Amino acid sequence: MISSKTKLAVTLVCLSLSPILITSCQKTQNDHHHDVSNVQPVMEESDDIAELQRLAEQGDTIAQFDLGVSYEKGLGVPQDYAKAIELYKKAAIKGDADAQNNLGRLYDYGYGVNQDYAQAVEWYTKAAKQGSFDAQNNLGLMYFNGQGVDQNYDQAIEWLEKAAEQGNTDGQYNLGILYRDSDENHQSYSKAVELFEPLAEQGRSDAQNNLGDMYHNGYGVNQDSVKAVRWYRKAAEQNNAEAQYNLGVMYITGQGVALDEIEAVKWLEKAAVQGRMDAQYNLGVVYEKGLGVDRDYPRAIQWYVKAAKQGFVNAQNNLGKIYDNGNGVSEDDFLAVKWYRKAASQEMPEAQYNLGRMYDYGYGVNQDKVIAKDWYGKACDNGLQEGCNQ
Repeated sequence: MISSKTKLAVTLVCLSLSPILITSCQKTQNDHHHDVSNVQPVMEESDDIAELQRLAEQGDTIAQFDLGVSYEKGLGVPQDYAKAIELYKKAAIKGDADAQNNLGRLYDYGYGVNQDYAQAVEWYTKAAKQGSFDAQNNLGLMYFNGQGVDQNYDQAIEWLEKAAEQGNTDGQYNLGILYRDSDENHQSYSKAVELFEPLAEQGRSDAQNNLGDMYHNGYGVNQDSVKAVRWYRKAAEQNNAEAQYNLGVMYITGQGVALDEIEAVKWLEKAAVQGRMDAQYNLGVVYEKGLGVDRDYPRAIQWYVKAAKQGFVNAQNNLGKIYDNGNGVSEDDFLAVKWYRKAASQEMPEAQYNLGRMYDYGYGVNQDKVIAKDWYGKACDNGLQEGCNQ
């Protein structure tokens, strides 16, 4: 029988990395739609804006597009997505490919209009068929993600290849992501590496980070932690938060580089400041355990809270344990229950067990053996034997 105040120390980990740390198990989609057309308005001063407005009202397609960009970006006029859509639509109906692509993008993201993937696909398709590489890239992503159309990797590859062949780096990058992340019939790690490598050499940080992942995991290349560190560092030095996190993990696990907890903390903090919740969580672990730093429970709580508020389940559960045990803070069963409940609602078995125990003994809640049994059962159903034993 586990005592009422004993917390289970279950930690989720990714294979090959330290059991102390949680790594990015889920690959990032890295969704590179173009934010705005490469074509910029030619006029920004107030007199020039007035001239654009005059020409646009007369039906000049170029002026309609340029004025649409001005309203979308707030250049010389107040930002007004609805006005931008109105102007783009006028130019798009006349066949302007840049206006069609930008109109598709606004529907894609729901800027100034209700998000409508079907409309986005319609306008992207019109522009893509005219040879717009931005639209070809964006349309490829819609097929890749199954947004506004049924997911279709063949169509995604076709459109991304068209963009890539025109030298569009987003198309090249996203094609690499597709070959890395798609189904077994289309997945090709070697093709992904071929696409990431030149982009990484050109200095694109997300490609550098992904190439680091390929070497770290041995996907499409021989596994090589030293090369992984090399690419992570290049991206991290460009302030890529994911690479900073990955580099921190390499330092704290001693993979591809000498184990250095101080250097690990440095890179984890850089990523955490940028909002990466896995880095924030791991910094919480670092400060709670005193790994390369003095043990500091207030700072551990600070970082755990940041991650927990973003929904990071391990941070929520760890906060529950800190308040449950009174580690570095006054014991507070009410706060413990609060954080256990958040983690338990995300189906974390350890948190479900811990919440069951709080109900079982009436810590921070009214004692309720029925509710306790229910949470123990959920933990058991999710694979935690201790829950089955209650």
